[in-house]
Amino acid sequence: MTQTQAADRLGTEPVGTLLLQFSIPAIVGMMVNALYNVVDRIFVGRGVDEVALGGLSLVLPLMTIFMAFAMLFGIGAANMISMRLGQGRKDEAENALNHCFWLLSGIGVVVMVIGLIFIEPILSVLGAQEGSTALGYAREYLRIILYGAVFSMLGFGFSHCTRAQGFPTITMIGMFIGAGLNMILDPIFIFGFKWGVEGAAWATIISQLASTMWILSFNFSRKAVIKLKFTTFNPSFAIVREIMAFGSAQFFLQFIMSGVQLLYNASMGWYGAAALGVANGGDIALSGMNIAGSISMMILMPIFGINQGVQPILGYNYGAKKYRRVLRAYVLAVIAATAICVVGFILTQGFPRQLISLFTPDGSDALFKFAPWAMRVMTAMLLVNGFQIVSSNLFVVTGRPKVSILLSTLRQCIALIPCMLIFGAIWGLWGVAAAGPVADGFACIVTVIFIAAELKKLKAADTECNA
Repeated sequence: MTQTQAADRLGTEPVGTLLLQFSIPAIVGMMVNALYNVVDRIFVGRGVDEVALGGLSLVLPLMTIFMAFAMLFGIGAANMISMRLGQGRKDEAENALNHCFWLLSGIGVVVMVIGLIFIEPILSVLGAQEGSTALGYAREYLRIILYGAVFSMLGFGFSHCTRAQGFPTITMIGMFIGAGLNMILDPIFIFGFKWGVEGAAWATIISQLASTMWILSFNFSRKAVIKLKFTTFNPSFAIVREIMAFGSAQFFLQFIMSGVQLLYNASMGWYGAAALGVANGGDIALSGMNIAGSISMMILMPIFGINQGVQPILGYNYGAKKYRRVLRAYVLAVIAATAICVVGFILTQGFPRQLISLFTPDGSDALFKFAPWAMRVMTAMLLVNGFQIVSSNLFVVTGRPKVSILLSTLRQCIALIPCMLIFGAIWGLWGVAAAGPVADGFACIVTVIFIAAELKKLKAADTECNA
């Protein structure tokens, strides 16, 4: 397939076929990417102890902030690239790719330097209870992870840009390389070298480096539709602003998710000991939420994969004013995402204890008292999550990122945080876990109202173009 064909097929091939071709590699890629964290947690839970899982949970808000910046520039550049290719403006798409490289590299260096210098003050606000054993594990893990901040951001950001050019398989292979290496190194470093959580961190950053080198090598090659060329880089604040506008919805969502994760961590410390009846109840509750969150992440990753797979299809066809194809791609993506939610709902509601045992088969009674119940409650509204995620993304493509931000933050902030605080004050630890599905239900209702109006506009634009 030629470079032109790789991009042009987004506007000519059947939408269903394109969705499969782009979403399956993206789903596999997202699942593989999620394994970076999940495999770490499984090996840490089995090779260290259940409290170490709480240490990784403490670091999660920081990891989410790192990912927020990778999404801001990576997804922002990818959206701009797909639309510019659809409009036939290849030079602008290539310059966006070059901007993405320098933006991701720069923020990666800044994160690493600031993180290493201020690691102790940062750890002090992560939400651990006083005297927490988990905090020591968090310190060991974070110090190593910071060394790989640049690799992590470049690899993740450029995976979106490569997919936007019409090469989802290249991204998938890169993620396979990283996750496969991580799965090999984890047991060697944790069980063989006895490095504990530090071994998990080293395995992660080495694997991310390998994945990043693969993705970058493709973007430097002649096979890419647009190439990474430092000699043709033309710095422009206008392009930076446009990239940030396209990526702002995902950035703010991730940033808010970090704040929510921090509140979750603090809530575990506030209510854990009283609810579970053990002195280290806060650490145990942290571990339980970590496990439940890991399983939820594995379920949601395919949905994010569908979202990423449909994005270049939506962006290209919206840029080319092929609105009927935009509508069809959106509907098919919602159907596929909902099907995955149904499967995830059955698993989490029917087999929670078995899923928890994957991480720590010899866990304490307190852990198994809390974690299975928390998983069932937290996924009670899972069936609507696919619709909401795909619908929020549509507004980014149609040039309304503020609406996308609103819909995304409804669940992650506007509805969730008040529910956590109110329910926690009334029902303690159990109320905090129950806040998520209530926020999901509210966000779904609002999303239905907004998306109905947006689909009506797209249908009207399609009718006008075909009149």
